Amino acid sequence: MIHARPWPGFQYCLLASCILLFAQGRAVSAEDTETYSADIAQWHRLRVESLTAENGWLSLIGLFWLTEGINTLGSDPDSDLILPDSKAPSRVATLTLKGDQIHLEVAAGVAITHEGMRISALDLAVDTSGSPTILDLGDLQFYVIERSGRYGLRVRDRNHPARFGFPGIEAFPIDARWRITGRLEAYDPPRTIPIPDVLGQVNHLESPGTTVFDIRNQSYRLDALPGPDGSLYLIFADQTSGRETYGGGRFLYSEPVAEDGSVVLDFNKSYNPPCAFTDYATCPLPPRQNKLPVRIEAGEKNYGRHR
Repeated sequence: MIHARPWPGFQYCLLASCILLFAQGRAVSAEDTETYSADIAQWHRLRVESLTAENGWLSLIGLFWLTEGINTLGSDPDSDLILPDSKAPSRVATLTLKGDQIHLEVAAGVAITHEGMRISALDLAVDTSGSPTILDLGDLQFYVIERSGRYGLRVRDRNHPARFGFPGIEAFPIDARWRITGRLEAYDPPRTIPIPDVLGQVNHLESPGTTVFDIRNQSYRLDALPGPDGSLYLIFADQTSGRETYGGGRFLYSEPVAEDGSVVLDFNKSYNPPCAFTDYATCPLPPRQNKLPVRIEAGEKNYGRHR
């Protein structure tokens, strides 16, 4: 998926005289610099395309936490879970939460579908199962999420105005000096580290180790979580957080860890968590040890009113 249109605020460093240094110390030609900058710009275009997709974060219009027992869903103001009256009938369904089981009963005459088939009742799988039950009602789509034992109904609108005319995300100028080669110091055995989230909960997740890297001849560390295909997932804050960048920190996926433990961290690909764009996400926050005492002037800047 490629978003073909450039967006306002994105800055490039493509001057032929701009000779940058990779972390390994070798000089990069003007041609290599242009190719690298184009690759990062393409990555950002795909980010915007993902955000504005029908199932992207900008399509969210609600997150409703379920209580034990029966939860009514509809546009009626007396509903436990209130949908927009322009998008849903007054009574849509009931969701019954019993322990970790969620059962849906559709109101008479309401056309809810699952995988293209109209349903009247269904037991719902949650997102942490890896295959949540996706339900459709006209423009609306909803499914159940689970966070630390709490269950919530997440609602999307395929035609939510936020998806259209999105101005894009301002970013720092692309600079290959922020493509840094560090190393993974593995924890043996892996450690469990506390990861707080915006709900005020703390999740204890397994960390394979800490990444160690240098910025301006100073060494820094970031505890990592496992990423896909041998990569590492980093949740970090720095001295730009809450100023130029989102106050809740940023995310970064490394390149796959090499056999010798070396790993590339390209901070030009640092990106905002979903909470920078919507109130209906449940983002993790940087653990204390991942708050860097240095400015990371690379990657995405803050967006709109979400600080």
